[in-house]
Amino acid sequence: MTYSVGELILIACSYLLFLFLVAWITERGWLPARLVRHPMVYVFSLGVYASAWAIYGTVGYAYQYGYNFLSFFLGISGVFLLAPILLAPILRLTTTYQLSSLADLFAFRYRSRLAGMLTTLMMLAGMLPLLALQLKAVAESIQVLSGAENARTLAFWFCLLMVLFAILFGARHTTAREKHEGLVIAIATESLIKLLAFVGVALFGLYGVFDGPGSMGNWLEDHPEMLSRLYYPLQDGSWHSMIMAFFVSAVVMPHMFYMAFTENLNPRALITASWALPLMFLVMALCIPVILWSAAASNAPTPPDYYSLGIGMVTGGGGALLGYLAGLAGASGMLIVATLALSGMCLNHLVLPASPLHQGTNLYRNLLWTRRVLIAAILALAYLFYRMIGTEHSLVELGVLSFVATLQFVPGLIGALFWPSGNRNGLFAGMLVGFVLWLLALMIPITWPQWRFLPLMDLIGIRFQTGASQWQHVAIVSVTVNALVYAIVSIVTPMSRSERNAAEACAVDSLRRPYRWSLQAQSVEDFINALAQPLGPVTARREVDMALRDLRLDHRETRPYALRRLRDQLETNLSGLLGPSVAHQLVDDHLPYRPEEEQQSSEDIRFIESRLEQYRDRLSGLAAELDSLRRFHRQTLLELPMGVISLGADNEVIGWNLAIEALTGISAEDTIGSRLDTLPSPWGELFSRFSQQDDAHLPQHSVEVDGQSRWLSLHKSEIAASTGEQAGGQVLVIEDVTELRHMEAHLAHNERLASIGRLAAGVAHEIGNPVTAIACLTQNLDGEQDEQELQTASRQIMEQTRRITRIVESLVTFSHSGGLSQALHSPVNVRDTVAEAISLLQLDPDHRQQPFDNDCLAEHWVQGDAQRLLQVFINLLGNAADASEQQQPVRISSDRHERGIDIRVEDQGHGIPEELRDALFEPFVTSKAPGRGTGLGLALVYSIIEDHRGSILVESPIHDNHGTRFVITLPIADVHTPAQEITP
Repeated sequence: MTYSVGELILIACSYLLFLFLVAWITERGWLPARLVRHPMVYVFSLGVYASAWAIYGTVGYAYQYGYNFLSFFLGISGVFLLAPILLAPILRLTTTYQLSSLADLFAFRYRSRLAGMLTTLMMLAGMLPLLALQLKAVAESIQVLSGAENARTLAFWFCLLMVLFAILFGARHTTAREKHEGLVIAIATESLIKLLAFVGVALFGLYGVFDGPGSMGNWLEDHPEMLSRLYYPLQDGSWHSMIMAFFVSAVVMPHMFYMAFTENLNPRALITASWALPLMFLVMALCIPVILWSAAASNAPTPPDYYSLGIGMVTGGGGALLGYLAGLAGASGMLIVATLALSGMCLNHLVLPASPLHQGTNLYRNLLWTRRVLIAAILALAYLFYRMIGTEHSLVELGVLSFVATLQFVPGLIGALFWPSGNRNGLFAGMLVGFVLWLLALMIPITWPQWRFLPLMDLIGIRFQTGASQWQHVAIVSVTVNALVYAIVSIVTPMSRSERNAAEACAVDSLRRPYRWSLQAQSVEDFINALAQPLGPVTARREVDMALRDLRLDHRETRPYALRRLRDQLETNLSGLLGPSVAHQLVDDHLPYRPEEEQQSSEDIRFIESRLEQYRDRLSGLAAELDSLRRFHRQTLLELPMGVISLGADNEVIGWNLAIEALTGISAEDTIGSRLDTLPSPWGELFSRFSQQDDAHLPQHSVEVDGQSRWLSLHKSEIAASTGEQAGGQVLVIEDVTELRHMEAHLAHNERLASIGRLAAGVAHEIGNPVTAIACLTQNLDGEQDEQELQTASRQIMEQTRRITRIVESLVTFSHSGGLSQALHSPVNVRDTVAEAISLLQLDPDHRQQPFDNDCLAEHWVQGDAQRLLQVFINLLGNAADASEQQQPVRISSDRHERGIDIRVEDQGHGIPEELRDALFEPFVTSKAPGRGTGLGLALVYSIIEDHRGSILVESPIHDNHGTRFVITLPIADVHTPAQEITP
C-alpha cells in the first residue's frame, strides 16, 4: 500500500500541531501541576534520545553488526543506572548556577569564554551529522512510502516545518529562563507515541508476518544463520568503544543535556529515571530483533534502515503508518530540542561575546529574535550538510559519526566534576587534539571521499577503513590522546584564582569556600544604577527585582552579606539569560569588589554552613560524624544562656545566638551579614565601641532599653586566623546581670537593716541623752523670767534637737536601699566618708569604745557613689573592729598614685584563717561565730568596688601572725568639674 506525499506531509503537520496543542494546554495551566511534575513525565521526556536513528538506524545497525546494536541501549541505560553518582552533581550545578548546556558548564568551570566558544563550535560540528540524519530519515521514509523521487526537496520542506515548530515550542516568549513545561509535556507525549508506535510495528511483524512467538521460534530453527548473523559481529570487540560513545552522548548531547538538566521540573525524578528509562529502552531493544527477523522472513522491499516501514508495507493495514509515525516522532522531537539547545549555546558563546546585543534598549526582544534566527540557521546548516554528503551514506554511518564526536568532551567533563586541578589550558589542548583526530579520520572522509591521510595518522594507528573497526579505532585513539594531553597540560600550567574557586564549586563532594570581600556598591539602588549602563534602566531594575525576589530580600537591604548574595544571584540569573561568560564579565565590570589590598578577606562561614546543611543527607562515615559534632557545637552555642556574637575580621556579624536575640529583640535573620555599627540604638554603638577598645572586659555596664535600665557585663576574645593568609575575628559574650544587680541591692539593703539592728541600742542611748537634756531645759523654763536665760535655754534646746536630727539622718541615709537607677557618680571626699562611717559604727554599743584613727588626707577625692562607698567602709571597719581586741586601734589611711587613690584599712586582730583567704569575697563566707555575721558583707564590698572600676586586695597577717590589711584602689575625681557619670 502506497501513500501520497500530500497525505504523509498532512500526517506530519497534524502530528506536530497535536504536540503544539498539548504544549499550549500545559502552558495555559489546564493540566494539574501534579501531572506536569510527575516523575514519569520526566522519564518520557528523556525519550528524546531515541531519535529517528533509534527507530530506523538501530535496525540497520543490527542488520550489519548484529548484537552490537545493544550498545546504543546499554550506553544510555548505564548512564541513568548511575544517575545518583554521575548525573546528580551535574543537575546540582545546572540548577544552582542556571547552566543550560555543556558549553555553559565548561565556561563556568574553567572561567573562560574560549572554553564555551570552543565547546559550542565542536558540538555544532559534531551534531550536524545527527541533525542531517533526522532530515534524511523523514525525507526517505516519505520517499519509501510514496514512491517520490526527490528526497532532497522533501527534506527541505520538512526542515522549514521544523523551523516553524521549533520557534513555536521554545522561542515563542521572551521569558527565556523559565522552565518550558509545555515543551516537556509535548516531548514526553512524543516519546510515549513513539514507544507505542514502535512496539506496534514489532507486534505487526510478530503477528502479521509470523503467527506469534511460537511461529517465529520455528522460523529461527529453520534459519539458524539469522542468529549467527547477530552473534558473529560481537567477536571484533568494537562494542566496547561504542558503548562508551553512547554512554557519553546520553549526557553531553545538547538535546539530552537540555531535557535532563535545564528543563528538569522535578529534581527528585532523577531517581525514578534511574530505573524507568532503562526499562523503557529495554522494551525498544526487544523490538529490534523481532522487526529484523520479520523483515527477513517477509522479504521487506526496503533497505535495512527502513525495515520498520517495510513490515507494514508487506502486512498491509496501518503498520507502515505506525513505522512512519514512530520515525517522524523521533526525528521531530530530537530536532526541536536539539536546535533549541544549540541556538542557546550559539547565542551565549558566539553571538553575545562578540556583539553589543545585550546593551540594547529592549534586551529580551533582541535575545528572542536572535535566537529565532539561530534556530533557522542551525537547521539550514543541517540541511546543507545533508545535501553535501549525498544519499550514499546510511543512517548508521551518520549517527555513529556524531556519537563518536561526543567522546571528545569526556576528559573535560570528568575534570569539571572530579578533578579540581584540571585547567582551561589542558581543556583547550585536549579537546583540539581529539577533535582534529575525529575530523581527519571520520568527518572529512564522509564529506570528501578523495581525502588522503597524513603520515601522522599512520603513526598513531589510524587507517582509512569502513565500518565498526574504523569507528572503534578513532574513538579509542582520539579520546585517549585527548585525556593524556588534558592531564599533562593541566599539571604543568597554573590555574587562576577564579578558575580555582569555580573548580571547588563544581567538584563532587567539594565544599566551595568563598571569601567575604566587600563590594563597592552599598545598596540595592547602587546595583540598579551600576547595571543600567550595560542592560538599560528597565532591564536592570527588572533583573535586580527578580534576584531580590529569589532571595526573599528587601529593597532597603544594605547588609554586606545580603549584597554579596544579591550579586551572586544576579550573576546566576544573567548566566541563564546571557551565558556564564558574558554574565561573569558583566557583573565583574559593573559590580566589582573592592581591591584586595583595601580589605581583609576571610571565609564566608554563613555560606559554608548553608552548604553543609544541603549536604547533610549525603554524608556518611567520618564525614557524617564530624558533621554531627559540628551541629552539636553549633546548637550548644545557639542555646547558650549568654548572648554570643561572632564577628569576622571585617567586623561583619557571622554569628548571633538565641540569647542575644532575646536581649536585643533583633533576630539573627536581620543581623547576620551586617556590621555592628549598623545595628539599632543602643546596641550598635555599644557593641561597636566595645569591639574596638583595648579592654577585653566591660563589667556591669548600664544601658537604657525601652525606658528601663539593664546592666550588662561584656567580654570579648580574639579568634586566631586559621591560615597565614586569612584574618581572624572576634567573639563577644554579653551577660545580662540585671537580676544579679537587683539581688545585690536587696542583699545590701538586708545588710544595712542588720547593721541598724545592731546599732539600735546605741541609737536609743544617743537620742536619750539629748531628749533628757531637752526635758530638763523645758522644765527650767517655767521658773525662768530673765530674757537672757530664756535665749540661752532656747539655743541649748535647738542644739540638742539638731543633734537628734543628725543621728536620725545618718541612720536614714545608711538604711536607704539605693535601687538600680542610673546613679550619678560625683567626687567623694575620702576622709569625710570614713569619718561618717566611724560615727555610725560608734553608735553600736559593741564598738563605742573602739578607737579608730582616720589618717585619710582631706585633699583626696575619688569618683563614686557616696552612699555605696559608705557601705564599703562600714563593712570593712566593722569587720576590723570585730577582729580587734579592746583598745587596739583600727587605722585608715590614704595615698595617691598614678593609678588612683589607695585606701588602707588595718587592724591588729587575729587575722584571717588560711582556709578562708581564697574564698573571702564569696557570699556566705565568714569567720565570725553563728549569729554574729551573714557572710555577705565582703561579697557586697567586692561588687561595689568592681562597679566603681576599682580593685580590692587583702593582706593577712601583716606582722607577727596578726593583723589584716584591706587595700582599696579607686579612680581619682576631678574636683574642678561637675558631677558626671563614670564612662567605661
